[in-house]
Amino acid sequence: MHCTSVSGECLSDGRVCLEDEVLLLLQLKSSLIFNTAASNKLVSWIQSADCCSWGGVTWDATGRVVSLDLSSEFISGELNSSSSIFSLQYLQSLNLANNTFSSQIPAEFHKLGNLTYLNLSNAGFSGQIPIEISYLTKLVTIDLSSLYFITGIPKLKLENPNLRMLVQNLKKLRELHLDGVIISAQGKEWCWALSSSVPNLQVLSLYSCHLSGPIHYSLKKLQSLSRIRLDDNNIAAPVPEFLSNFSNLTHLQLSSCGLYGTFPEKIFQVPTLQTLDLSYNKLLQGSLPEFPQGGCLETLVLSVTKFSGKLPNSIANLKRLARIELADCDFSGPIPTVMANLTQLVYLDFSHNKFSGAIPSFSLSKNLTLIDLSHNNLTGQISSSHWVGFVNLVTIDFCYNSLYGSLPMPLFSLPSLQKIKLNNNQFSGPFGEFPATSSHPMDTLDLSGNNLEGPIPVSLFDLQHLNILDLSSNKFNGTVELSQFQKLGNLTTLSLSYNNLSINPSRSNPTSPLLPILSTLKLASCKLRTLPDLSSQSMLVILDLSQNQIPGKIPNWIWKIGNGFLSHLNLSHNLLEGLQEPLSNLPPFLSTLDLHSNQLRGPIPTPPSSTYVDYSNNRFTSSIPDDIGTYMNVTVFFSLSKNNITGIIPASICNAHYLQVLDFSDNSLSGKIPSCLIENGDLAVLNLRRNKFKGTIPGEFPGHCLLQTLDLNGNLLEGKIPESLANCKALEVLNLGNNRMNDIFPCWLKNISSLRVLVLRANKFHGPIGCPNSNSTWPMLQIVDLAWNNFSGVLPEKCFSNWRAMMAGEDDVQSKSNHLRFKVLAFSQLYYQDAVTVTSKGQEMELVKVLTLFTSIDFSCNNFQGDIPEDIGDLKLLYVLNLSGNGFTGQIPSSLGQLRQLESLDLSLNKLSGEIPAQLSSLNFLSVLNLSFNGLVGRIPTGNQLQTFSENSFAGNRGLCGFPLNVSCEDATPPTFDGRHSGSRIAIKWDYIAPEIGFVTGLGIVIWPLVLCRRWRKCYYKHVDGILSRILHQKNQGRESGGRRGHGIRRRRM
Repeated sequence: MHCTSVSGECLSDGRVCLEDEVLLLLQLKSSLIFNTAASNKLVSWIQSADCCSWGGVTWDATGRVVSLDLSSEFISGELNSSSSIFSLQYLQSLNLANNTFSSQIPAEFHKLGNLTYLNLSNAGFSGQIPIEISYLTKLVTIDLSSLYFITGIPKLKLENPNLRMLVQNLKKLRELHLDGVIISAQGKEWCWALSSSVPNLQVLSLYSCHLSGPIHYSLKKLQSLSRIRLDDNNIAAPVPEFLSNFSNLTHLQLSSCGLYGTFPEKIFQVPTLQTLDLSYNKLLQGSLPEFPQGGCLETLVLSVTKFSGKLPNSIANLKRLARIELADCDFSGPIPTVMANLTQLVYLDFSHNKFSGAIPSFSLSKNLTLIDLSHNNLTGQISSSHWVGFVNLVTIDFCYNSLYGSLPMPLFSLPSLQKIKLNNNQFSGPFGEFPATSSHPMDTLDLSGNNLEGPIPVSLFDLQHLNILDLSSNKFNGTVELSQFQKLGNLTTLSLSYNNLSINPSRSNPTSPLLPILSTLKLASCKLRTLPDLSSQSMLVILDLSQNQIPGKIPNWIWKIGNGFLSHLNLSHNLLEGLQEPLSNLPPFLSTLDLHSNQLRGPIPTPPSSTYVDYSNNRFTSSIPDDIGTYMNVTVFFSLSKNNITGIIPASICNAHYLQVLDFSDNSLSGKIPSCLIENGDLAVLNLRRNKFKGTIPGEFPGHCLLQTLDLNGNLLEGKIPESLANCKALEVLNLGNNRMNDIFPCWLKNISSLRVLVLRANKFHGPIGCPNSNSTWPMLQIVDLAWNNFSGVLPEKCFSNWRAMMAGEDDVQSKSNHLRFKVLAFSQLYYQDAVTVTSKGQEMELVKVLTLFTSIDFSCNNFQGDIPEDIGDLKLLYVLNLSGNGFTGQIPSSLGQLRQLESLDLSLNKLSGEIPAQLSSLNFLSVLNLSFNGLVGRIPTGNQLQTFSENSFAGNRGLCGFPLNVSCEDATPPTFDGRHSGSRIAIKWDYIAPEIGFVTGLGIVIWPLVLCRRWRKCYYKHVDGILSRILHQKNQGRESGGRRGHGIRRRRM
């Protein structure tokens, strides 16, 4: 056949393209809008050219177009119903994928009745899929996928017609791809629609189609299925075991489906299975089975599930395994050494598990590009010989383990390695020199959080592709010139914090940037004595110069760093004295401003519109600005604690709607507490401790209260504890001590199961402390201080049996080693650290970091009576117990000998009787003991610990004898009366009686005010405690056997 308008032969037999087909294509081209610069196919459709060279067009033997591929041609605009494409009647294959047509799918597609392959995926079509597609009865493959995150165009819908109507006539269909199409069907509906209409289906891909489950058993009729992809649907059901019956199954992808239950092991053992992805099903459980020989599995992805157990040695039978991802599961035990036999392995991620033992050799897995074993419990050294020859390795991440020994230096010679993350381990020794060239591709080196020492190697400055360099929290030493890092011109992150380095910030040309694209600079604790000139750093967004010795004023240029995009500035723990005036406009994107622990004076600076602002521990002396709240519209954390601020809290603080932490403690603020602070349902921490606030606690705590810490200690507050505080179900710390509150014990808070610290010390609380009709009052309570109130009655045994946090066994001590703290922002490393003052060992002690294993009970100076409950001996984690200054009677419970963690025991000034239990001699950590002024009798038990205390610990017990008292038990005889004097005149010896009368009279003058006058009694005990603490201090100087010493650790950031 000869086509006069088109020249050129298409086929070997001389036949050419039909003229009408050519015209249709040229007409199609003219109707389409496309990017001629990016096009590879349409631009070749030129009338004067050989039609058989036209890109994307396939002609059959008769000169007709049978296949048209215009995918990825950057076509835009509408594909209308009059398009000439619908006149290509002989078209069998049509591919318009990856374009931006921005229209609905035209109904005219039904005219292309010979189509066996139709691909409109991510082509920009939106809206309802027309019913006319179902008329294409010869279709074998159809792909209408519409993924919004790729195209940015609204998804396609399959609602009316629905899935059943679309596939009802497509009996020849082998592949169905509808990824991203909104189908919104129940499990039985979509499974039945497929099984009844497309019996020969081999590929089913319904990713993110708004499907729900469960997967209905009718699907098992599709025995030809080889690929099943249902990711990102809300299946929310167990995985059906019948999937293991698909004998041709090669790919099963069920990630992010809300699956739960136990995964059927039989599916692992399907002999044809090549890819299995169950990731991001957080409730799906299971374990790895024994794998048979000859398995086909190439990709195994189980990340972010509850799969657990050990890895079987039979994993070595998966000879084709190229990718294995088990991140964020619950696997444990050693990593099998037989994994060295997996020669095809390319990608291995075992991060965030509980793997233990040594890292095995992967010496035969030379194709590895990534190995991530971070966040496990791996130990041992890394053998340098195991990492020779890994020419394809790009990423190695062993961070957050317990690896030790020297650094594996051969890693630095691997030619393709870009990322080394060995941070937060126990590597030690020097970071030696290594062969490096400017062409080496390494872009990330993180060795932070180890014990590396010595100088920073010079060869490090040859890695000119480095983007991230973190050597912080080691023991590197020496003087480092900051200008040396100018050789690393691609650095975006530089962290040298917390070493023994001395950084010299001077540069020959300070007007030029240190590093042109530097975005993060952390030089905390680097012995800086001057502020580095960073005024020309136009890309810097994070700057940490904390814990140095930088003096003077904060210059104005610092607010201009990063061209106004500075987001994090930490200058805390320096010697800064003020801010340069006039204060420039603060950066609009500054999210964190930390100036705490300096010597800043004068008025409080207007805070930036930041999420985190810390001005604490300075010398600011002004009142809080009246309009401060107008600048806190996005503030989450705000602290002015430990300054000299006076006045009231202005009403504008109520405009800070997003506040989670507000700390104004340790100032001289007065007036009333604004009710909005109580009524703010988002506030998690409110600390107004040690001020001069008056009145009552105002307002009502809201029903959605999120408060975790309420600290109003050391004010002048009166009245009662609001009953609405019971709405704060997450409350952990309640500190109302040292006020003037007058109320009964707050049993209405008994359902707050999270409460850990309760301090009501030195108020006017009264009445009994038991909470009737409650079986679990405060099971997490660890510090309770009710001292210096008017509580009375007996101690209810049930009260102690509920405090389970004090009852853990000694083996649980390390597992509970944590701090009470509040994470300020979900993805930040900023924490608010709770603090509380406890009385221990005769002294007040401020715990700025409250360990969750520290426990204390102080009921001293009340009016409690009766026996000390035996149940108190169950509180095996108790550190401090003070029941002094009450009216307890009976004997000291022998169960106190079970309190093996006890460091301080004070039972003085009661009416206890009987002997001292011998069990107390087993309290090896006891460093303070006071049993004075009771009615105890008998020999003081002998024992290593009890013999270390002075006689003051036992004074005022006239019936006691033995060391350390100067009363010998052999000489101590009970008083007797001579019967011979009965009925006779008794001669009074006034030389003995007169001194006794004087002694009794003098003693009465001292004791009577103690009984009747509380203020006099408080002053007296304070002075006595001071004398005793000095005596005990001298006694303890030469004795280290007193056990652990509690001490405060300053500040609230980890």
